[in-house]
Amino acid sequence: MSVRRLAADAVQPASFAFSSENQTWAEKVIARYPAGRQQSAVIPILWRAQEQEGWVTRAAIEAVARMLGMAYIRVLEVATFYTQFLLKPVGTEAHIIVCGTTPCMLRGAGELIEVCQHKIAHDPLEVSADGKLSWEEAECLGACVNAPMIMIGNDTYEDLTVESFEGIVESFRAGNGKSVTPGPQIKRQFSAAEGGATTLLETPSAQRTYKPFPPPPPPPAPAAPAVAPAPVAVAEPTNKGRGSEVAEEGAPALKDPKGASKVSEAKAEGERLKADAAANANGEPNRAMREDATGAESPAGKIDGGKAPRKPRAKKTPPEGTA
Repeated sequence: MSVRRLAADAVQPASFAFSSENQTWAEKVIARYPAGRQQSAVIPILWRAQEQEGWVTRAAIEAVARMLGMAYIRVLEVATFYTQFLLKPVGTEAHIIVCGTTPCMLRGAGELIEVCQHKIAHDPLEVSADGKLSWEEAECLGACVNAPMIMIGNDTYEDLTVESFEGIVESFRAGNGKSVTPGPQIKRQFSAAEGGATTLLETPSAQRTYKPFPPPPPPPAPAAPAVAPAPVAVAEPTNKGRGSEVAEEGAPALKDPKGASKVSEAKAEGERLKADAAANANGEPNRAMREDATGAESPAGKIDGGKAPRKPRAKKTPPEGTA
């Protein structure tokens, strides 16, 4: 952040006093705030002092501090914090502030700065040779959609080109700055589309011009009932030539492809018995495992149900003297 200091003592005036008109205005502004809160008016009163003198002098800061009952350092903090307060002499006709933020730079703010360097002074905050103009660069003056733009006093001049900006500079140098209309310098209204409006071209009136919503379409006519398809004849499966080993499929939800048959229960049982014999599934392995088992599976479990033997409980001897 740049350091902002007051101008050298050589250019500082010896005293400051508001004009009678500005003094009356300042008193009205102070009266807006409750007792003990008059310091809230420091910014507008400093701004009015700058408008009167062209810049904020040390004498003006001291006078504002006395008027508001503030310490001098508090008013100095406000004046040096806000860049809108000019702390050194500027041009008598205009101090031009060029916006240098990204939107304006993309739209030609660099070329406007070059105009200032050639027509006013090379360095910012340096007064021109005739003492009428000065300039500086600032960050975002709040009209990005109308870039590039400048500010002079309380007015902004937008949608500038090199040619239109040079004309503004020369108008203020000649003392005809009031002849320049603030705002966009092209054919557009404020931030509206360039070239004029493209929508809402009809002049609004008090008469209702909207059309009511159309009624909903009628419901569609009921469709004719569908005709059930004719049943398809299914050929019955045959068991001819297969003997008693096959049986006809009878589960309609699990039917196999047409003509397929299942193996009979007798043949399935025979295949199961053969598989058990091949696997030696005769119960011998399970019986051998039980020989070493404990608990209910142990041999002792056949006698006492697997319960562990218990020692007999000792009989309690009644204490002496009891019956």
